[in-house]
Amino acid sequence: MEIRGSCLCGAVRFVIEGAPALMGRCHCTRCRKLGTSDIVFVTQAQFRLLSGAEEIETVVPVPPYTFARSFCGRCGTSLGEPLSSETSFPINAQCLDDDPGTRIGFEEFTAEAPAWATAPDTAPRFEGAPDLAQVLPD
Repeated sequence: MEIRGSCLCGAVRFVIEGAPALMGRCHCTRCRKLGTSDIVFVTQAQFRLLSGAEEIETVVPVPPYTFARSFCGRCGTSLGEPLSSETSFPINAQCLDDDPGTRIGFEEFTAEAPAWATAPDTAPRFEGAPDLAQVLPD
C-alpha cells in the first residue's frame, strides 16, 4: 500500500509506504493555528519525500511545546514534521491524497480545545457547498 500526499500547490510531494501506525487529533493551540489538528504517525522507514524539500519552512517550538511544525513556504499548507529526524513523527492527515486505512484513535491537548471545536450531532451536513440560505439563521 502506497499513500500519496502533497501540499495545496503541489510543490511538496511525498509517499508513505504502508498504513500509518495511528491517527490522532491534536487540540493544542499550535496545531489548531497551523491547521494540523488531524495527524498520522509514520516512521522514517515508510516516509519518502519526493519533492519540495527546499520549499519546507519550519516553526520552532516555544516551551512547553517541544516539537517543530513545518509548512510549505509557497502555499502555506501545514505539513506536520516531514523533515524530522525522530524514528516516528506526525504528518498532517489533511495532506494525504489517498485513504491512509486508519482512523482517529486518540485526541490530545483536549484542555486547549475551544468550545466551538466540535459540531453537534444535529448540525446539518452537506456533500458540497450549501446555499447560504440553507445555513444562515432567518
